[in-house]
Amino acid sequence: MMYLKHFGLKELPFSITPDTSFYFASHSYQEGLNTLLFAICSGEGFIKITGEVGTGKTLLCRKLMSSLDSRFKVAYVPNPSLEPQSLLIVLARELGITLPAAITQHALLNALTHGLLNFARNHIKVVVCLDEVQAMPIETLEALRLLSNLETEKRKLLQVVIFGQPELEDKLNHASIRQLKQRITFEYQLDRLSRDEMQYYLNHRLVIAGYQGSRVFSSAALYLIYFKSKGIPRLVNILAHKALLATYGKGKHLVGLSEVFAAVSDTKSIESIWRKMHFHGLSLGVFLSLIGSALFAYPK
Repeated sequence: MMYLKHFGLKELPFSITPDTSFYFASHSYQEGLNTLLFAICSGEGFIKITGEVGTGKTLLCRKLMSSLDSRFKVAYVPNPSLEPQSLLIVLARELGITLPAAITQHALLNALTHGLLNFARNHIKVVVCLDEVQAMPIETLEALRLLSNLETEKRKLLQVVIFGQPELEDKLNHASIRQLKQRITFEYQLDRLSRDEMQYYLNHRLVIAGYQGSRVFSSAALYLIYFKSKGIPRLVNILAHKALLATYGKGKHLVGLSEVFAAVSDTKSIESIWRKMHFHGLSLGVFLSLIGSALFAYPK
């Protein structure tokens, strides 16, 4: 990317690909991670994490997996659109369990049971992480619940962490899987970044990417990014990346209001400021006054 050298960066700071090296411990992220680690170390069966699109559920999932040591064996399933038998096959492969020659539901469950018992005998806890579970078929969720019935006298043979959008709650309210919902002992909902957290978030990612200069985003630019992204990390990344491109194109080093305006107008997932005269009930004049106030809200 051409602007890397311009800003003295080693890599793109605002990629939307989940990368744990850029993990930012916001209040919500850290609480979510602490909840997961406590629940898993306590041996709880089902744990649920929800959050709006773009709030960083996949990144939190990967951060969790990288935080677990050799006492844990993790199976990660990013694709939720699986039939029950396909899910069992994926789990067996993820866990390194040998599949039977004749793949039937009974044979799969038998192989998984023996494999999970072997892990338990070696004092290894099995953790299954499932992403985007709101898209998982009801019958597959039920198969997962039945699999979670496997246990020794002391503890469950596997723990399940499900990540999903808020509509996951509607799916869990389905009468046929109400038993699964009852087994969720810990849950947490990821929140958006606060305004102050967003500023630290941007600086954090820039530093991780190798930036060593003075500030990159003006106070007004920071305010507008927050106003339009609502603190959703994915949208913050998209706007920051495009604003850097616009700033580089002008040969500048400080991102200003006009560069963020350009980023907003180029982002279909965010309603263009250029086409509206009201913002959530605010007139353009009031909005511009808020931008002026933002010059005092952020450090100079």
